[in-house]
Amino acid sequence: MRRRVTDPRRFGRVAVLMGGWSAERQVSLWSGEAVLGALIKRNVEAVGVDATRDNILGLRAAGFERAFVILHGGAGEDGTVQAALELQGLPYTGSGVAGSAVKMNKVTAKRVWLAEKLPTAPFAELRSEADAKAAARKFGYPFVIKPAAEGSSVGVTIVRKPAQVAGAFKLARGDGRAVMGEKFIKGAEMTVPVLDDEALPSIRIVPAGEFYDYHAKYIAEDTQYHCPSGVPAAQEKKLRALALQAFRLVGASGWGRVDFIVDKAGKPWLLELNTVPGMTSHSLVPMAAKAAGMSFDELCWAILETSLGEADAR
Repeated sequence: MRRRVTDPRRFGRVAVLMGGWSAERQVSLWSGEAVLGALIKRNVEAVGVDATRDNILGLRAAGFERAFVILHGGAGEDGTVQAALELQGLPYTGSGVAGSAVKMNKVTAKRVWLAEKLPTAPFAELRSEADAKAAARKFGYPFVIKPAAEGSSVGVTIVRKPAQVAGAFKLARGDGRAVMGEKFIKGAEMTVPVLDDEALPSIRIVPAGEFYDYHAKYIAEDTQYHCPSGVPAAQEKKLRALALQAFRLVGASGWGRVDFIVDKAGKPWLLELNTVPGMTSHSLVPMAAKAAGMSFDELCWAILETSLGEADAR
């Protein structure tokens, strides 16, 4: 649980870690600038840091006392940056090393959820194009091919016919990424943000295109967001409870977002968990926070407060 404070000096000098070197660099820069502006507005001594492999290791020496991690994907979410901060004794926002690492690989996270009988779509690791063709036979068309450890829908394809399999696998593989196949479940795309071990209101997402891809998330102006989502109160309660359970099981902490598909029968299926969600003008966590009565500036402050809890725990 976070320690609530009113004096911005309690945070010390804060490095807002953004940018980085993952495929989600641009989104991270957008998020980072928004977070930085919110913290400065509330008189936090915050400084934007475009993270590199070198400067991450010298934050304590540069006079920083805390880090707001807003690095999407790659080393910012897989525990690498978190480990570097741990080694410097620098408190930070979001999940720790283990929770970040477990969540980052979607296959690993799904195995954890399945072990506890949480609902998630059938899946398979794809190490080759032959594996991808085998997944097509297993799941039928359409099915999904995507990187096992990327966010923002980078490299995701809904494969609808055999001729697409090879190209979808190549796109997901990129420069050597782990790849997975997943059964396609038709239904409503929904998400439940988590803050300080509490689930925020769910959001129902209606993209104009085929699915909630990179363009729909960060560029398109015609993606529809419904928050409150409009689901019955009993289903909302179940979604929030499932989100918290999924979040806790992988060892995530602080804040994050759990994504679902809710099928026509009303059953939720876990898709993935994001431990450093977007904080842009199109982003979902600020939307849910607003529905819960929290402004963007208040949300950024609350997320930063979770780093005080981390520091006290250590």
